[in-house]
Amino acid sequence: MDFWYWLVGLLPFEWAVPGGMYFMKNALLAVLVISPLFGLLSTMVVQSRMSFFSDALGHSAFTGMAIGAIVGFIDPMWCAVLFAILFALLFTLVRRRTNMASDTVIGVFSSTAVALGIFLATLGGKSFTKFNNLLIGDILSVEPAKIALLAMILLVVAVLWVCSFNGLMLSAVHPALADSRGVKVFWQEAVFSAAIAVVVTVSMTWVGLLVINSLLVLPAAAARNLARNQRQYHLFSVLGAVAAGVAGLMTSYYVGTSAGASITLYLALFFAVTFLFRRKRQ
Repeated sequence: MDFWYWLVGLLPFEWAVPGGMYFMKNALLAVLVISPLFGLLSTMVVQSRMSFFSDALGHSAFTGMAIGAIVGFIDPMWCAVLFAILFALLFTLVRRRTNMASDTVIGVFSSTAVALGIFLATLGGKSFTKFNNLLIGDILSVEPAKIALLAMILLVVAVLWVCSFNGLMLSAVHPALADSRGVKVFWQEAVFSAAIAVVVTVSMTWVGLLVINSLLVLPAAAARNLARNQRQYHLFSVLGAVAAGVAGLMTSYYVGTSAGASITLYLALFFAVTFLFRRKRQ
C-alpha cells in the first residue's frame, strides 16, 4: 500500500497529500478494482437478459448477513457470500429444470430472500436500523485487506473470462446450440452466477444494496449503444464503469453524497449520451 499512497500523492488534490486522508486513497483504489469487475460482469448480465438477477443476489446477501449476525459471526460477510453462492446455484438449477421465464424465477427468489432477510433481522423485536448501512453503502470505510480480496476476485474473474468466454457467450445467446456443441451450459451458468454472487456480496457494504443492480446493468447497456463488435462491447463497458466510478467518488467527496448513487448517476448519463449518439448514428 505504501507504493499506492506514494503514487496517489502525485495527484493535484488536497486529499492526496502524503501522510493523511488514507480513507480516500483506499476508496480510490477500491473503485479502480471494483469498477472493472462490474464492467466485465455487466456484459454477460445484459447479454443473458438477467438484469434483475444481481438485485435478487443482493437480497440473498442481505439474508446471509442477517443469518451471520444471528449465528454470531465476527464478519457476517462470509456467511453472506456462502448464502449468495447457494442462492445463485439454486436459481440456476431451477431455471434450467423448468420452463419458467428468467424474470419469473428471479421474482420468486428475490421476494423470498428479502422477506426472509427482514424476518430474521427483526426476529424477537430487534431493530432493523443496524442494517441501514447496507442499503446505501460507504466506500470510504473500505479496508486494505478487503481491497486485496477484491483484487484477487478480479484476477479470478479475468482468468475465467479468458478461459470460458466463448462457452459463456454461446450459452447466453443460444443455450440449445451450446449444448449441442458440447458446452456444459448448466456449469457455465452456475460458475457465472456464483461469480456475480461473490462480487455483489463483497462490494454490497461499500456500494449499497439500493443501487448495486444498476452497476451490473448500465455499463454494458451503454456500451451496446456504441460497440460494433464483442471486443468494443467489453472495452467500452469496462472503461465506462471505471470512468463513472472515479467521477462518482470525486463527486461524493466534494459534494458529500453517497458514492454508490453518484457512480450510478454518472453511468446513467453515460447511457443517455451513448443512446443519443446511437440514434444520431442510425
